Amino acid sequence: MPDVLPYPPDLAAIGTSGAPFRVALPVAELPPGAMRRVTFGELDIALVHAERGIVATDDRCPHMSAPLSIGSLDGCVVSCPLHNGRFDLASGDPVQMPTTGGLWPDGRYEPVWSPPGKEPKDDPPGPKAEARRLTRVRRLRYYPVRVVDGTIEVAVPVSG
Repeated sequence: MPDVLPYPPDLAAIGTSGAPFRVALPVAELPPGAMRRVTFGELDIALVHAERGIVATDDRCPHMSAPLSIGSLDGCVVSCPLHNGRFDLASGDPVQMPTTGGLWPDGRYEPVWSPPGKEPKDDPPGPKAEARRLTRVRRLRYYPVRVVDGTIEVAVPVSG
């Protein structure tokens, strides 16, 4: 039976306290190193079998909402497929700012960056540059997970 990765309690998704658990998928469909999207109504959740256990988070990058489930996984760090932001599934913290730059969760500004060996990206003034300066990359939010009789279940808020 795989472990469930604990997460910081202050990062629980809104409405998950006391929310009913719903069947997500069989454990066999989420082998170690795999990521899958599961959908409940309009809520898309990324189920990830990281090296330290199974975790459920919003299936959207906390930068610009790209689906994390189609990104890549390295240990407990998930990478966004859109702007290469990297997020630690164990802590919820960004570990690499997206290439577009922006604000870290604590408000520090990170400029647009270029991969090593490439020319620095230009960041001309204007609305796009201003938007980047005001875009705060958030920490991940989590959904409680449990494994019952070989099935992964996720606590999903009841929509009203």
